[in-house]
Amino acid sequence: MKIKKANEEDSKGIASVYVESWKTTYQGLVPDSYLDKLSYEKAEQKWLDFLNSEEDPFIFVAVNDAEKIIGFASGKSLNDENFNGELYSLYLLSECRGLGIGRQLVSTIAKHFIERDIDSIMVWVMEQNESGLGFYKRLGGKEYLRKTSEFGGKIVNDVAYGWKDVSVLVMKE
Repeated sequence: MKIKKANEEDSKGIASVYVESWKTTYQGLVPDSYLDKLSYEKAEQKWLDFLNSEEDPFIFVAVNDAEKIIGFASGKSLNDENFNGELYSLYLLSECRGLGIGRQLVSTIAKHFIERDIDSIMVWVMEQNESGLGFYKRLGGKEYLRKTSEFGGKIVNDVAYGWKDVSVLVMKE
């Protein structure tokens, strides 16, 4: 497995991981009708638009030995009074969870933030996503904010976790 910075040619693989991850992670947390409407084409366009936005975003992908994208993480600068970067997303195929790949992606994102003089970050997590909450708590994230989101007519609670020093997320070599 290797991690590399994504480009537009990776958008199909990113879209595939995104849709498959939503269907496994959020089953039972958001309506099935919402998950059923997820489209690979719309997801591909979403991530192309993200890469080409003016918020200075970036995506790193985890690629297996067969050159298939098995996970990705994205980040962008943030204009927030407490944090200047956002871990925008982290998605892995279900069979790749619990293997340390998510941790490696977060470390890579943290290094990239540091290179860009972004020293503090936050991430939004659906409160009902217990594995996601546990992951960010184990990484030392501190609860920062709460908000609600709506998916297919269902209101869910979101929690933001933050790190005032992004360097704590960099794995030791």
